Amino acid sequence: MRTMGDIKGFLKHGRRTPSRRSVDVRLLDWQEVYEEFPLQDLRDQASRCMDCGIPFCNGGCPLGNLIPDWNDLVYRDNWKEAIDRLHATNNFPEFTGRLCPAPCEAACVLGINSDPVTIKQVELEIIERAWAEGWVAPVVPTTLTGKRVAMIGDISHSRVARSDLWGLTALGADVVVCGPPTLLPIGLDASQRPAHAQQALPPVQIETDIERAIEGADVVMALRLQSERQEGGLLPSLHEYALHYQVTAERLARAHPDHLLMHPGPKNEGVEIA
Repeated sequence: MRTMGDIKGFLKHGRRTPSRRSVDVRLLDWQEVYEEFPLQDLRDQASRCMDCGIPFCNGGCPLGNLIPDWNDLVYRDNWKEAIDRLHATNNFPEFTGRLCPAPCEAACVLGINSDPVTIKQVELEIIERAWAEGWVAPVVPTTLTGKRVAMIGDISHSRVARSDLWGLTALGADVVVCGPPTLLPIGLDASQRPAHAQQALPPVQIETDIERAIEGADVVMALRLQSERQEGGLLPSLHEYALHYQVTAERLARAHPDHLLMHPGPKNEGVEIA
């Protein structure tokens, strides 16, 4: 079992993060908020990851990201293996590397008496490098399971849906998504995507009729409808949504007899599931 690349890195280097571009400049474009981070500075930051006996960052991350692994790989300049380790637990580091509040850094052992490792920045740089090198590609299942999974509800805004679409299709499941057209991502239908966007989402079947979506399903996943969607003009009313997309006993009768009904929680009473 090897040690971290530089076991004294946290003693040599202080915490550094990218500089923000000035507000006056940012108002002129839609580019990143932060300046580019020099490669050597990034490797120095990755080297601050200690050889912890118990890396609490793993537990602090809701996804259980293998953070010490890819910190060490970035320090060693092994970017291809780093993205493989990152993708093992995280389907969308493009988002989490920018938007996640980084509870992993709050859990970092180094943060007990110093500044924590810049985990979030290392994560972002890994996925940006992977896109630049052409390493991000659809994960095509080697075998199909014949299992049908129906996701019902707000597909556009659900992190559960976005993540599970990749995971379930990679495992060989036949996934069908169903919801109001206003809550389905633009370009989800592979036949309508431009060539450059074919890798953006996995191949799924799209339905707007819940009964057709549930027909023969082994798993029915009802997604929570967030309050901002309820109030954002995307739906006529909750009553209308429940009328057309609520999972009821009558509709579930169309699923496989041994189906599994799932919900990420917490439920809105009388909305997603009767």
